[in-house]
Amino acid sequence: MSHFLNNQFLIAMPALMDKDFFHTVTYLCQHNADGALGIILNRPTNMKLGDIFEQMDITDASKKSSETPIYLGGPVQMERGFIIHNIGSDNWDSSIAISETVSLTSSRDILEAIAKDEGPENYLIALGYAGWKAGQLEKEIGNNAWLNTPYEETILYDTPISKRWTTAANLMGVDINLLTTMAGHG
Repeated sequence: MSHFLNNQFLIAMPALMDKDFFHTVTYLCQHNADGALGIILNRPTNMKLGDIFEQMDITDASKKSSETPIYLGGPVQMERGFIIHNIGSDNWDSSIAISETVSLTSSRDILEAIAKDEGPENYLIALGYAGWKAGQLEKEIGNNAWLNTPYEETILYDTPISKRWTTAANLMGVDINLLTTMAGHG
C-alpha cells in the first residue's frame, strides 16, 4: 500500500494562515518521494478563458468556453497553464494520467479543442501550481496543516467554488468550521 496521496484532495486546516493556502482545497496530481504537485481548486481569478484565448491567438472560440473561469492553481510558475480534466477518447500532446478518470494537460491542442466545444466534457483551468519538495508535505500534514481525502469528481466540477472547502472536508464526515487550531499530538 502506497503512502503517497496522488488523486486526493488536500484540505487546508482552519489554522493554516498562509495567504497562498488559507481555506484552500488542492487536488494532488503528483506525490512521490521527490515531492508533490497540486492544483488549488477554489481560488478563481478575475480572468476568463477568453482572455487566455486572446493571448494565445486562438480565434473563433465559443461564448460558452470563453466565459470559463480561470483559477489560481498555486504560487509556483503562475504564468504556466494547467487543465485538469476527465479522460475521454482524445489524446492530447502533453497529458499525464492522474487516475483512471482524471488527467492533467498543459498543451495548446486541448485549449484549441475547448475553444470549439470539442474538448473534454469536464475541465478546470488554472495558472500556476502548488509544489512541495521531498518530505515537505508529509511534515506539514504531521503538523496539522492539512487534511487529505480521496478525490470526488462532483467537488471538482459541480460544487460551487465557495463551498468546495467545506464540502471536501465533509467527505471525511468533518465539519471543518468546528475543528480546533490545537494539534492533538501527545
